[in-house]
Amino acid sequence: MSLEKSFFLTEAPSAEQVKAPIGERRNPDKYAIFLRSKRQIVLTGTETEEEARAAEKEPIHIEGLPKFMSFHEQRTHMKQKLAAGFRLMALYRYDEGVAGHMTFRDPEYPDLFWVNPLAMYFGHIKASDLVLVDHKGKIVRGNTVVNKAAFMIHGAIHGAREDVICAVHTHSIYGRTFSTFGRELLPISQDACAFYGAHGLYPDFGGVVYTPEEGERLVKALGPTNKALILQNHGLLTTGKTVDEAVWWFLAMERCCQSQILAESAHPNGWKDLKIIDDEVARGVYQNTGDAQAGYMQFQPLFQMITKLQPDCLE
Repeated sequence: MSLEKSFFLTEAPSAEQVKAPIGERRNPDKYAIFLRSKRQIVLTGTETEEEARAAEKEPIHIEGLPKFMSFHEQRTHMKQKLAAGFRLMALYRYDEGVAGHMTFRDPEYPDLFWVNPLAMYFGHIKASDLVLVDHKGKIVRGNTVVNKAAFMIHGAIHGAREDVICAVHTHSIYGRTFSTFGRELLPISQDACAFYGAHGLYPDFGGVVYTPEEGERLVKALGPTNKALILQNHGLLTTGKTVDEAVWWFLAMERCCQSQILAESAHPNGWKDLKIIDDEVARGVYQNTGDAQAGYMQFQPLFQMITKLQPDCLE
């Protein structure tokens, strides 16, 4: 079975399909995908009338969330996605020495999670390099140590939020720079609206996260539904229902931080001179571009790109 499952539509989705859970949703209109036209043509060249009519009946291919036959298949898929995510972080220079970590909850044992080895360059990480640990950081599978801050932060988040399958935190340059403002992102663009009302601020930087209490405070700042957190004087943290989504939100949030820094620096009065998108419009854009399915789909072109450039990450 292919790791990727696709939806095939030839007509508009029903109300039941639109309301279906993530992974079963079939609502192409949300992403401005148009279905088959009723116009009938025959292309000049070798196409016959019969071939033209057959082509009009061909089902439309729309990317969907994957389905799996076993935990092993799902785990392999998720490890490959996380390894690809590390390669992307290295490609975009969102790594910094031994700082930074990404984790995902094991599909078979949800109280365990996979994380990168300590001091391994993101650009070299393969799926087989990932280490399985419990919420206390004790190694279940693997023979290398992990970053203590990784399981203090991620262990707390995975333990408190069952909906969080993947969490991402690295010391990217614009994220950590924007974090010094001590405020959330403004809805100044369509891309920034993907985080509207869905990210929080953790204002209490207390150094490297080495204590469970610090992890608990981070969880409280993230809240019960937010997908991202700005850690003041530290950087960004994003989460997702899939590895794809969580990695995409980090990449997107980093660019939104860069965009706002540039916009504020271009105005004499900083953020006060920025044109802010209306609340109602921002909420509407968020509903179209900020959910789990949107985050998953946005990651797919990047996954295709990095696995073609660096196919060994899947090993």
